[in-house]
Amino acid sequence: MTTGILTIDLDAIIGNWRKLAAMSRAEAGAVLKADAYGTGAARVGAALAEAGVRKFFVAVAEEGVALREAVGPAPEIFVLSGHGATDTALIRQLNLTPVLNSPQQLRRQFDALPGRPFAIQLDTGMNRLGFEWEDWAAVTDEVLGAGPRLIMSHLACADEPDHPMNAYQLDLFKQMTEGMRVSRSLAATGGILLGPDYHFDLVRPGIGLHGAAPYAQGLQALQLDLPVIQTRDLIEGEVVGYGNTWQARRATRVATLAAGYADGVLRVLGAGTNVYSGDIACPIIGRISMDLITVDITDLDADPEVLTLIGPQQSVDDLAVTAKTIGYEILTSLSPRYSRQYIGG
Repeated sequence: MTTGILTIDLDAIIGNWRKLAAMSRAEAGAVLKADAYGTGAARVGAALAEAGVRKFFVAVAEEGVALREAVGPAPEIFVLSGHGATDTALIRQLNLTPVLNSPQQLRRQFDALPGRPFAIQLDTGMNRLGFEWEDWAAVTDEVLGAGPRLIMSHLACADEPDHPMNAYQLDLFKQMTEGMRVSRSLAATGGILLGPDYHFDLVRPGIGLHGAAPYAQGLQALQLDLPVIQTRDLIEGEVVGYGNTWQARRATRVATLAAGYADGVLRVLGAGTNVYSGDIACPIIGRISMDLITVDITDLDADPEVLTLIGPQQSVDDLAVTAKTIGYEILTSLSPRYSRQYIGG
């Protein structure tokens, strides 16, 4: 192989869904936007549907194509971006449920697809998507009369349990929906961890399915092995990579790996990041380039065939700390060039 091998443990993903579902008093759906955070929405969705998931969430209508084919006609697939101007045919064909975010989307849905399923998103302070208080008040009776499948909102600071925004949004969501006989949803992964006050009727785990923060105590679901495509010996004083940023201070054995920033190995993950041969850490040296990474393997007994970037020794959250970003970005940057293989499920 001359591309990385991304191994996705479906049993771990299912296990994380079950654990998060057990924490809540609500039904648990699954958020599989961005191709299930880079892990493959079709395979992950099929495994979760087999495990009992009946409500899925994607970002845009196009993401519903592969997921609908994988999970069949029965599960409900919600489109978080709502009903865009060019989405009508896909929503009808695939029986998607748009999460309407504005009066304009509401009118489009009611005019183009009268009587078809829809959901509503309310803005409770994040100021990103959703009906604001005044707009919602103006259409509440009409919407409730049409029978929405779900009313939801989204927490801005759920990964910070003590942040006052959580209680503020909870209170506002209650005010905007109290007494309505409609299924309600406020909590994604972080909201589930905030406790039962935030669970309502449906929770929406996404990043937590992969055992990443804020549910870092979950089962790790990924391993990324990068193939070694060449090795060489350097003498003291020789340099490696663009800009000559690394210079050998001893006789050094160097491995070149088939991956780079085009594969989602962020360029900032250069100096200070390790890859692993079993439990032995091998430092990345020189700059990460588009398709190649260079690694010091001097301390290994033999040249490895692959080195592990993500696995038991180093999680996506560990990489995120090094890169000063979040696990979401590490996951969703995983390249389509990787050969994805699935275990379990």
